[in-house]
Amino acid sequence: MAGVTRWTGREVLLLREALRKNGKDFAAMVGVSHRQLVTWEGRGASIRLRPDNQEALDTLLARAGLAVQQRFAELLTEKAAAEQDERAEELLRRDPRSVRHPVDGKIMVTVDEGIYLSGAEGIPTWVGTFRIDIFPTTNADYERFVRATGQRPPQHWPGGRCPDGLFDHPVVWVTWHDATAYARWCGKALPTAQQWEKAARGSKGRVYPWGDEPTAAKCNVSEAGIGATTPVARYQSGVSPYGVYDLCGNTWEWCSTEEGPGRYALKGSAFTSPFERAAPSLRNAASATMRDNDTGFRCVSAP
Repeated sequence: MAGVTRWTGREVLLLREALRKNGKDFAAMVGVSHRQLVTWEGRGASIRLRPDNQEALDTLLARAGLAVQQRFAELLTEKAAAEQDERAEELLRRDPRSVRHPVDGKIMVTVDEGIYLSGAEGIPTWVGTFRIDIFPTTNADYERFVRATGQRPPQHWPGGRCPDGLFDHPVVWVTWHDATAYARWCGKALPTAQQWEKAARGSKGRVYPWGDEPTAAKCNVSEAGIGATTPVARYQSGVSPYGVYDLCGNTWEWCSTEEGPGRYALKGSAFTSPFERAAPSLRNAASATMRDNDTGFRCVSAP
């Protein structure tokens, strides 16, 4: 198992639980005082450990054996899911249009039937009622799917496990076929390009989810200089009229609309894209077998 990307008090506690050690014995294994360990665990994710402590914990994890490493990975996934549930409950309380999907547990919002202004030309287009995931499919979501079905994990997961620190990032390195398999597993579908665009622009055809002003700071595009995916809930000022996140930047998202033989629509742009590519009205497509570090998806369902 690869080392933890960022050791905090949270990961320390989970490793101790995976090793099934009491505080004093675990502190001795790491080479710190029991008092220091209590401080780490008490401060949780708010404390970041020094490089020498990071190295000691990496070594301890590497030498712990496969059974402990698997328990540690499972505890990390469970913790990420619990944190996601906490965020989901907040969304459910805040927005009466939102519901929790019974299979993958993701929060979805209803987009009512009606006309919206489609494309750069603002063509009136009717779309029926549907529900759409508020957040893109995350690594934590996809890991539950992989465990349940035996689907091949993405290539950036060392040892077939989601890396620590990426649980709440959108899953990437997935083909259109991978995304479709996830959607079928949970009883959903990939959105059509029109459904996706309406969820992003609203019924009045905003240029961007947040309005008509070209504000690159509201999304993760190349101008941000991050050079990687970000947590799906990060850009709260960039949500759409329906409260849907990450519809500009972070990752391109697969749609069900076929744009040619074996090619499907992609929407939304990514952290690799210049802001000029972020407008939801723009068209893009790729082969269904394409996989990349900037391409993911979200799902829709019937109301």
